[in-house]
Amino acid sequence: MTSTIPASLTRTAEGAALQAVLLDMDGTLVDTEGFWWQAEVEVFAELGHRLDEAWKDVVVGGPMTRSAGYLMEATGADITLDELTVLLNDRFEKCIGQGVSLMPGAARLLEELGRHRIPTALVSASHRRIIDRVLESVGSHHFALTVAGDEVTRTKPHPEPYLTAAKGFGADPRLCAVVEDTATGVAAAEAAGCRVVAVPSVSPIAPATGRVVVSSLEEVDLAFLRGLITGMN
Repeated sequence: MTSTIPASLTRTAEGAALQAVLLDMDGTLVDTEGFWWQAEVEVFAELGHRLDEAWKDVVVGGPMTRSAGYLMEATGADITLDELTVLLNDRFEKCIGQGVSLMPGAARLLEELGRHRIPTALVSASHRRIIDRVLESVGSHHFALTVAGDEVTRTKPHPEPYLTAAKGFGADPRLCAVVEDTATGVAAAEAAGCRVVAVPSVSPIAPATGRVVVSSLEEVDLAFLRGLITGMN
């Protein structure tokens, strides 16, 4: 986890209903899910295996160990998990070499959160090297704290990443709003006790108690996120 949390920023959250906003990265803020699949297809092709398009829904949004492990088992590829992880991260970095595009509404939301000094964290299953590369396009100044998948003991769908981010802000997870695009990420946030906005990027996500599903970040603003907390039963 990396953090640059000024004392004034954490004080801003005190006494407020919404204490922090915790954002997923791939598929939520940046349009990278397709790049991950491209990297997986290319790497496995070089290993002599063709990936079934149906597997995309299985691996999307998952931590590297789960996604890579699933594809290894499905294809029978003769490679270790550690070796495959390096190849996939290398190929993904190559795929995003010219930068990545923000999802519709992401830039406006990040600017609004910053303008109102809302403690904001990036919480991703991607490894630190990938997060830092993507932040070159997104802007690291938007986040007082970032949590990478290889910096926690158990990554999504385990709640540890979101609990780690909330703890970093000294916030109550129940008063944190999370924005996620996959069922894996939603499960992690809800297990941590957070309120969730789901913005499905690849596979559908059903509404549920404590969870709102929208079609785009263009539907999400600070008032919307505050409403998630003040509207709790």
